Amino acid sequence: MDATTLYAELDRRSADVAEQVTAWRRHLHQHPELSNRERATAALVAEHLRALGLDEVRTGIAGHGVVGVLRGGRPGERVVALRADTDALPVADLCGTGFASSAVDHDYPGGPFPVSHACGHDGHTAMLLGAATVLAGVRGQLPGTVLFVFQPAEEGPPVTETGGARQMLAEGALADPAPTMVFGLHLTPHPKGHVGYRVGNQYAASCLVKITVTGRQVHGSTPWQGVDPMPPAAAIVTGIGQLYRQLDAYHPVTVTIGHLEDIGRFNIIGEHVTLWGTVRCAVETDMPDVQQRLTRLAEHTAEAHGCTATVEHLQDVPAVHNRREWLDAALPTLRRVVGEDRVLETGATLGYDDVSEFVNAHGGLYLMLGAQDTELDPAGNPVPTPGGRGLVPNHNPHFYLDDDTLPTGVRLHAHLTVDHLTGRLLPAEPR
Repeated sequence: MDATTLYAELDRRSADVAEQVTAWRRHLHQHPELSNRERATAALVAEHLRALGLDEVRTGIAGHGVVGVLRGGRPGERVVALRADTDALPVADLCGTGFASSAVDHDYPGGPFPVSHACGHDGHTAMLLGAATVLAGVRGQLPGTVLFVFQPAEEGPPVTETGGARQMLAEGALADPAPTMVFGLHLTPHPKGHVGYRVGNQYAASCLVKITVTGRQVHGSTPWQGVDPMPPAAAIVTGIGQLYRQLDAYHPVTVTIGHLEDIGRFNIIGEHVTLWGTVRCAVETDMPDVQQRLTRLAEHTAEAHGCTATVEHLQDVPAVHNRREWLDAALPTLRRVVGEDRVLETGATLGYDDVSEFVNAHGGLYLMLGAQDTELDPAGNPVPTPGGRGLVPNHNPHFYLDDDTLPTGVRLHAHLTVDHLTGRLLPAEPR
């Protein structure tokens, strides 16, 4: 079968599986599971991969990770790892569809939490199941091996647990056989069917921050008899806004406190206040400096109020780095699949994704796939399409996806896999 015929076969099979991909995505959306709790999702994935007759289906990796192994029917040494993340978020579902989630996790640490796929991982998982179906159907034409990697805990496991991409690597998920290319994509509010890419850091470096401010507990009516940790905690949050003035203004950085935790009641000045947040650095080498400055700010602010502060930097995630030679090799495939005018270079983002552990270790690409009612303004930024459902960012309760975009994601996975295995998509040797 020549290349043109094989591409047409991939497209035909992608169209044939489109209805099932939508059904999977809607089922997963209605039944989301938080990081390190993706039991039912993993079971659904493993059941389908086994039904496809893959050579191996490995389960229980890094908790609820699943890896399917498809060995092609023709000789070849290359190995493509296709990755999807499977976990959901502790966010209420206000997307307004008939398959919206009403799930609540009552047992999750810090909960109970409403649970929803407010970041598109339901679509990622469904598209990769579709790609597995398509590629299994043409396995006789594949010279090499495909790994279908369904990764749990991309959003980060509870702080007392391990998980995610780093733990999958530690447990040998990609060791046998080792990939010669890793590929994945993230659904975003870009226009439907548009592929976004960036040379260099596609996503930022990240870490989770835990700041514990300690005072001395006392009744709320007599604050002078204790030491109140709440004012220094508030001052730390306010002081974070001044950190940016100490850093290179041309290197995007953000420090966000997303959660404050205090055990007590309205008339008790508690012993501890804990701030939970995240640091993001577009330039990865800035991370140690930002961490040091944040630690100093917290410790000295607490001391000024007669308290103490401890700062922990946890769950560090490296930046997702797209090397130019990989992008140059992949652009012809991307343009063939979605069209020349639907492939665009995007600006920097301070989002993170621990797929970086896979891509940085083995080479490959991580891209964006637009899935909302948006269009590009003259500067190339997505804006709402008049009369559409609007632009809703990831992690927002109203986040939505257009199911018609999912077959495009299936085709991207399939075409990029075939092109790498057949030698058409190979990075040029660095000069």
